Amino acid sequence: MRRRMDLFLKNNICFVPVLHGRLEFALEVIRHFAAFEPDAIAVELPKTLEEVILRGVKRLPLLSVLLYEERDGTTVYLPLEPTDASVEALRLGVEHDIPCYCIDRDIEGYPYRREAFPDSYSVTKIGYRKYCELCSEKLMEQEPDRIDYLREKTMLYNLQRLSRRHKRVLFVVGMAHFGRIFSALDEPHPQPIGRVKRSGVILAQLHEKSSREILTEIPYLVAEYERKRRSILEQWKRDPMVPSLFDRLSSVDKLLKEAAEKYKKGYQEEIRPYQFRIIHKFARNYALVQGYLTPDFYQLLIAAKGGVDDNYAYEVWELGSTYPWQDHESKLPVVEVRPEELLLNQKKIRFYRQFRIKRRKRLMKVPVKKRIKERRPGEWKELWQGQFICSYPPEDLVVESWGDYVKKKVKQILSEENARVQPFVSTLLDGLDMRETLRHWHEGKIYVRENMPVRGSVGSLVLIFDEDEPGPGQEEKFPWRVTWLGEHDQESDMAFYATPAGEIMVGPGISRCQYGGFMLSYPPMRMYDIWKDSFFDLAKTKAERLLLAAIDYCEEKKVAYIAAKPPRSWCYSFANRYGKHLVYLPIGMFSPVALKKIRTFHVLDGHHVRSYADFFIT
Repeated sequence: MRRRMDLFLKNNICFVPVLHGRLEFALEVIRHFAAFEPDAIAVELPKTLEEVILRGVKRLPLLSVLLYEERDGTTVYLPLEPTDASVEALRLGVEHDIPCYCIDRDIEGYPYRREAFPDSYSVTKIGYRKYCELCSEKLMEQEPDRIDYLREKTMLYNLQRLSRRHKRVLFVVGMAHFGRIFSALDEPHPQPIGRVKRSGVILAQLHEKSSREILTEIPYLVAEYERKRRSILEQWKRDPMVPSLFDRLSSVDKLLKEAAEKYKKGYQEEIRPYQFRIIHKFARNYALVQGYLTPDFYQLLIAAKGGVDDNYAYEVWELGSTYPWQDHESKLPVVEVRPEELLLNQKKIRFYRQFRIKRRKRLMKVPVKKRIKERRPGEWKELWQGQFICSYPPEDLVVESWGDYVKKKVKQILSEENARVQPFVSTLLDGLDMRETLRHWHEGKIYVRENMPVRGSVGSLVLIFDEDEPGPGQEEKFPWRVTWLGEHDQESDMAFYATPAGEIMVGPGISRCQYGGFMLSYPPMRMYDIWKDSFFDLAKTKAERLLLAAIDYCEEKKVAYIAAKPPRSWCYSFANRYGKHLVYLPIGMFSPVALKKIRTFHVLDGHHVRSYADFFIT
């Protein structure tokens, strides 16, 4: 059985109070449309713009803007967004051949007002009617100024005319005006004197770059809403009281997970469940601090940056700011504008709607560096040759610095292992050993420590992120095997296995790869291609081959092996045969942040690419 809604009805008019641009109120328009079944629709937009607005509504889901100039030269900018309640009402009317009317007054120089309303998401928790009643009760205590008084009188006059011409009128009105118009509808209202026609109104297409920045809602959410709005309407035609198919927080979660898939594909790193929990908790708390229940796009990006890293924040921004419906062959003029711009072609501009993304002045910019993109998909990959590849020097410095740190770490660990502890007799040696002294406190003795010198240093080291041992029928994750020679005496020779160069392109001649494992050996310019050297064919895995090469090319006494699990026992025998000491260090004892920084690297298609690589590598 179809349940009935509790509507704001007055005579034959159904009022739908809304906050402009907010997704939850666009959904309520659909719900009221399905429940009330109107034969006319009225919205709080100027009558003088009605014809051009309806032309723009018919273009949806393509985004349009209205531009016109006021007497003082100010350009007024009115975006037609799918998630705006008034636009949704007109769109439903157009799709169902129902007459649509814009009944507001044409006002010039309308002052900026910032009413404090509860977060629109609370509609889904306390209910739409309760939300409107609480807001209306507070707003009714305020006296309207002269401009709002004239606007409301104009809407009242037009509403009364429509109620005589139609049986069922659906009126979408701003929350600030709802209470006063609703209570005064039964009184007679003459037509106020005002502008009845406006010339020079331009319908333009919104530029793709602008759609990323000036939409009130996150473009990803707008696209999700657009895909589901027809299904939502059909659902509510059957029963307007059932919960919506669309939920803001569920869509935000979907955005984060889709961005995580792109991040995994591009950086070969999986975002763990605990990281998603950190992102959600941080974004929620950030929103609550600013007085909202749900995070905006800025807060979501800050949370993604803090919960994972800048690269993931970029993927969230790239996916979240993409509005998929773009007309690149439109005959309409194209407008590119940002909310913070005060001038457009040397003229002032005023936004007809205020944007939620400009809640307050930010103390810092959104932490996303915009990256240069291909003119067409696959352009950079087609240009890749891979014949004279080289490394990116800043990443070489990071790897070499980390290698020096490991050498010191190994020496420190071995020094501690070789230390001798003995009771104090005549000298403190290298200092008190507090642990042993406390352990033998009942004996009344003091224990001292003697650090024994460690002979030799680390000449080679191996770092294994993933042993990459595919099962039957599985492909290798890191099939690219390379041996690189150091370019000067401050660099080591290097051998590694990684994801293939030329697969993921971040710039012309710049490919992003990821190590599965690598080996460093110093001094440079000594290493033959270990992947072709038959001497190492006794190794069963790529990780073992790197280890055998590290032992063979090591000119010092010690070889460091860093991995999730220790090497097989015969590797220790192999090292002993060559007079080397193999030292195993669990990878878990090193900072995951430092390892993550090392693991991703870039391959350049020739030395000339180094001159501009900084513009593409972040």
